[in-house]
Amino acid sequence: MSDVVITVRGESSARVRAEEAAVRVTVSVDGPSRGPVVEQAQERASSVQDGLVAHLRSGEVSEWSSARVSVWSDRPWNADGAQLPLIHHASVELSATFTDAGALSWWLGDVAESDDVQVTAVDWRLSPETRARTEREVAAEAVHVAVERATAYADALGLASVAAVEIADAGLLATRPESPSPLGARLMAASVSPGGSSFSLQPPEIVVTSVVEGRFRAE
Repeated sequence: MSDVVITVRGESSARVRAEEAAVRVTVSVDGPSRGPVVEQAQERASSVQDGLVAHLRSGEVSEWSSARVSVWSDRPWNADGAQLPLIHHASVELSATFTDAGALSWWLGDVAESDDVQVTAVDWRLSPETRARTEREVAAEAVHVAVERATAYADALGLASVAAVEIADAGLLATRPESPSPLGARLMAASVSPGGSSFSLQPPEIVVTSVVEGRFRAE
């Protein structure tokens, strides 16, 4: 039998507990007078910032920022179609990266007690170092799976040796690349349950998956 080209796909995945949580909160205040509204928003935002600074000093927060401030006014309408007096609004958006789930739980419980503060997002993720290491490991394992599949095909055909010709991320060997990302991560839902004045947050497992395609020559 002449040389045979075998094309296979290898997949691998790893589940790793999330290490960080990127949280965003917005302080929003409105009222009939612009000055008091802005002042109240600044005071409430300063209180939230003080809490973040304390967690930063204790090592439970790796970074935080307060980069977005908005102040605007509008004249709402009532159900009868009449325009109401001018209403002023002020908002401050803050973000922080927590490295401790317990500290995040208590902080969220603290800020959630204020009607002026809204928690807009909690995004769990791996640290850059852990993610890079895990991606390397699952990519290498995906290649090993591809080699094993190619070897199995070759054995079934009675061929003795297998040599790699091409190895690529999924879709790159095809005429039309596939739309899904070959290497990525998805997040499982975190467990969030109220508990007194705090939340009980359980970091989810993040699944990092690698898919590769390979062409091998068997003879």
